[in-house]
Amino acid sequence: MKRHYFISDDLDDLEAVENELESKGVTTPQIHVLSNDDAGLEHHHLHQVEAVLKRDVVRSTEIGAVIGVGASAAVLALAYFSGITETVGWVPFIFLAIVVLGFCTWEGGMFGIQEPHHDFKRFQEILDQGKHVLFVDLDPDQESILQQVVNDHPRLKMAGEGAATPRWVVRGQDTFKKTMDSLP
Repeated sequence: MKRHYFISDDLDDLEAVENELESKGVTTPQIHVLSNDDAGLEHHHLHQVEAVLKRDVVRSTEIGAVIGVGASAAVLALAYFSGITETVGWVPFIFLAIVVLGFCTWEGGMFGIQEPHHDFKRFQEILDQGKHVLFVDLDPDQESILQQVVNDHPRLKMAGEGAATPRWVVRGQDTFKKTMDSLP
């Protein structure tokens, strides 16, 4: 899958674009709108980026966990090579390693919650100007659908391409939505 970014200043136009894409077979989990106007997105029934995903929490938590694994390994290595485990035992050092891992992971998440998502940093100035970013994750066979829709909306400005959400995640979201819609 490939992600296509577009910029617009008109939520009505973005609503029309989303409806046209969905009518041609692009599913809702493939379409997102990034904006500082959450109320406007809700009013227009646009599929907005979840608040937690606007921040770099996930990536920073992963980085914190990797650092935590290294720090925990250092605690255990220090305990082993110092020989203190012969007198005190391993239990305090295993607990300390677990605490160090948890702290580093937590701290990474706290750092990430303060930062815009690394994929969206380049749009920060545009968002601050009151504009909106539409991004669509597409399979190669859906590219022509996007081109047809974009050609009908001249106010939509291409803003680049990037890595998309993995296909299995999008398909899982589709399946979940279909299952929830079929429940009474």
